[in-house]
Amino acid sequence: MKLLLTLLLSMCTLGIARAVTFDLPSEGDDVVGQIFMLTTRYEETFSDIARTYDIGYRQMVAANPDVDPWLPGEGSEIVIPQQYVLPPGPRKGLVINLAELRLYYFPQDRPVVITYPIGIGREGWSTPTGETTIIGKKKNPSWTVPESILQEHEEEGDPLPPVVPPGPDNPLGNRAIYLGMNGYLLHGTNKPYGVGMRVSHGCIRLYPENVEHFFEEVDIGAPVRIIDKPFKAGWQKGELYVQVHPPLSEYVEQRGNNYTELVNAVIGKLGEDKRRPDWDQLHSFIEQKTGIPMPLYLWRENAVADGN
Repeated sequence: MKLLLTLLLSMCTLGIARAVTFDLPSEGDDVVGQIFMLTTRYEETFSDIARTYDIGYRQMVAANPDVDPWLPGEGSEIVIPQQYVLPPGPRKGLVINLAELRLYYFPQDRPVVITYPIGIGREGWSTPTGETTIIGKKKNPSWTVPESILQEHEEEGDPLPPVVPPGPDNPLGNRAIYLGMNGYLLHGTNKPYGVGMRVSHGCIRLYPENVEHFFEEVDIGAPVRIIDKPFKAGWQKGELYVQVHPPLSEYVEQRGNNYTELVNAVIGKLGEDKRRPDWDQLHSFIEQKTGIPMPLYLWRENAVADGN
């Protein structure tokens, strides 16, 4: 009930979510949020629904593979995947997981996590991984167009001016948050449908209403960690959950269709626990790649011998 109230309070009167905030889980646990079902209305698309519930388009498609994303139809039952295994590593500052196209923000002053869907660099313009900090913020920024993008638009017959002033044609939207990585920033967008997709030249896009909220939340100097983790594992109330996202093409190119990282994540979370995962079930999660946290059955090695 508390989670549902938090979610409802985060939405404005137009039905657009400003942010989704969860209390941090108890010590030793890693899962926040919940999955719920929604009955669609006439002419609603996944893009409409995603923006309402602060979810990305790709995330909606992965969770509902058998539903037409552009015309679900009135009365269709769809999954709202509003549950997450928190990313590995320190819960501090910003953690951006490219594989799930999602940003997690851990404020210093309270035990919560604020999470937003993001758009990232398309193939050939990959958003880099690494550690950096927030070095600046600006309202209504101008966009100084990089030479490579000027050339690309010129070749496509869609020339751009060297500097795009603030306004509706500015792809940075009305807020920019600058990273210590030269040339990369988080910003709003004049094309909100691209959030949750790979459409940018490497920068990180947020819904306009989200970037306005985040702009006020985050401080200059906040640490930023950008990772690419399609496979996560974590505990919730004694159950081990696994969350599998479709890997980005760069991940597959570098590692192949290799799921060692997922196996390592599961084994790492088990630690001294003597139970063993159901590998067949884990393989089915890999095949489905729904991005939904799923409980993984654990069995004891002596269970068969004991008849349990």
